[in-house]
Amino acid sequence: MDDLDFDLLVIGAGSGGVRAARMAAAAGARVAVADPGPLGGTCVNAGCVPKKLLVYAAQLGDGFDDAAGFGWTTIGRSFDWSRLIANKDREIARLNGIYARLLGDAGVTLLRARATVTGPREVEVDGRRLSVERILLATGGRPQRLGIPGDELAITSDEAFHLAELPRRVLIAGGGYIAVEFAGIFRALGSEVTLMYRGPLFLRGFDDDIRRQLAVEMRHRGIDLRFERCPAEIRRTEADLEIVDTHGELHWADQVLLAVGRRPNTRNLGLEEIGVELDVRGAVVVDRHSRTRVRSIWAIGDVTDRLNLTPVAIAEAMAFVATELGGTPRSVDYDTVPTAVFSQPSVAAVGLTEEVARQRHGDDVVIFRSSFRPMKHTLTGRNERSLMKLIVQRSTDRLLGVHVLGPEAGEIVQGFAVALTAGLTKAQLDATIGIHPTAAEELVTMRTPVG
Repeated sequence: MDDLDFDLLVIGAGSGGVRAARMAAAAGARVAVADPGPLGGTCVNAGCVPKKLLVYAAQLGDGFDDAAGFGWTTIGRSFDWSRLIANKDREIARLNGIYARLLGDAGVTLLRARATVTGPREVEVDGRRLSVERILLATGGRPQRLGIPGDELAITSDEAFHLAELPRRVLIAGGGYIAVEFAGIFRALGSEVTLMYRGPLFLRGFDDDIRRQLAVEMRHRGIDLRFERCPAEIRRTEADLEIVDTHGELHWADQVLLAVGRRPNTRNLGLEEIGVELDVRGAVVVDRHSRTRVRSIWAIGDVTDRLNLTPVAIAEAMAFVATELGGTPRSVDYDTVPTAVFSQPSVAAVGLTEEVARQRHGDDVVIFRSSFRPMKHTLTGRNERSLMKLIVQRSTDRLLGVHVLGPEAGEIVQGFAVALTAGLTKAQLDATIGIHPTAAEELVTMRTPVG
């Protein structure tokens, strides 16, 4: 259609939006991406990447603590938070530049302004109306706040990556990835940490055995876990912040971090006015091919609130391009998506939890579980245990889930995710020879089901 400005306009330059734009341009489409913010979205700027860099810093702190057991003497140990943040910022700026070059090299037009949808095939960017054949929404999400008195005194994860100083005392509200990971980071770098969550146990959606054991390990590291409560009010005093929880108990901190969830970025985009359906949380409602109710508009990534992970957004982007431009319709299988929490120690999983497996398959489920002290800690003296768990369907012998708590859990589970996706059976697992001595070999040596 020669009267169109673009064949595809992507709103949002995060991981999913950039991948969709690049692949669509490679398929011959005229593509533009509109985003006024730093390129790379949440993952690059205020999520996966900076978070993992801070996790590395936290792990190095553990390394200093553990070194004596292996004969090392560390003298003059110190930590400089401002240097860590400056180095992190430099790396993020480098990645922003890479994203810009990737788009430019692919022939994608980058519009550094906010876009609003003004019609099924029309978008307004920086006062200019553009006619397009397709619109792809990839605007991601934003941190949610509690809406309590004194809420404005707290920070979210967005600000936590830019603190001028490492707080001496931190109170974290929330029980998801972000809350648990920042609790481990701040504690390992020297802060006193309280984590407060309104539910009975954090990391809802992960296997219960893993969640319980992680709570034990975090308490061993000195993190004060307060479940079934959350902040009700935050007040500033002369010296610090005073927090009243929902039980009426008082707490004091130098910083309060709200990690109570994220909401899709759909506000003031003009979507509902043209018939795009949003759910109660503001997420764009899509079918399995990421199509909205408006035939010319699609949505991927966190703005759809399906499974909010960067690799999932990228997979949805690839499926969108294959379906709409490649003539090979496909969708994403969300049952076998591996995921990790970079806590201290880390957690990773792929497939079904025991609870979900029993809901789907009843008694046709067999559980294998092993808890052990990592070999490294036989010399460090650290009181820490790893936990590994397999979920198997009895009638088919097929592996339904793999769950790991311990060092390098994400690296271990990534390989098992390939096997589970390919239909691995317990017999095949049993026939596999392990690498000794490793933690991962435990997953191929479990023979006796738990009761």
